[in-house]
Amino acid sequence: MWIYQKKLEFPVNITMPDLRIAKALMAQYGGPDSELSAGVRYLTQRFSMPDDRLRATLNDIGTEEIAHWEMIGTMILQTVENASLSELEAAGLSGYYTLHGRAVYPADPNGVPFTASYIQSTGDPIADIFEDLAAEQKARAAYEHIMNQTECEQYLAPLRFLREREVVHFQRFSECYNILKELYPEGRQNKLR
Repeated sequence: MWIYQKKLEFPVNITMPDLRIAKALMAQYGGPDSELSAGVRYLTQRFSMPDDRLRATLNDIGTEEIAHWEMIGTMILQTVENASLSELEAAGLSGYYTLHGRAVYPADPNGVPFTASYIQSTGDPIADIFEDLAAEQKARAAYEHIMNQTECEQYLAPLRFLREREVVHFQRFSECYNILKELYPEGRQNKLR
């Protein structure tokens, strides 16, 4: 159960739209290392974690990723909602427009739709936490790549916030790994039956 506050975790107010950045942001909305992928991954993996602390961390970070997904969607919407068709075409978004108009849709910058194959849940807590550590680093790198493409503070401020949250998530998953080392001091050995 959640209590939803009808405000973004960090304010988004794009008044100087850049359709190139909207297209780049789609990586974090519907791509393999997107906020959606992370949220679904963590909220799924939590069920097979062997400790309440691990489940709580995955639940907390998973729900925060959904809040970040909302921020990215808002940034995309505020960028494309008033764009002309010729502007969308010039930004390489004519295929996207053909399928989705100006709606926000979970696809990557190349138009590849989100798929559940982007997420992983092995049932092995150590493997899953390492997957999560890698996911946070890939998301951090993606934000930095997007930030390198603009000097507009309207994009940079929320992107800096999101990048820093990826760093915090990486730290929290590192704590989870330390808990797993306590639980499995000799490594996790699956017993064959």
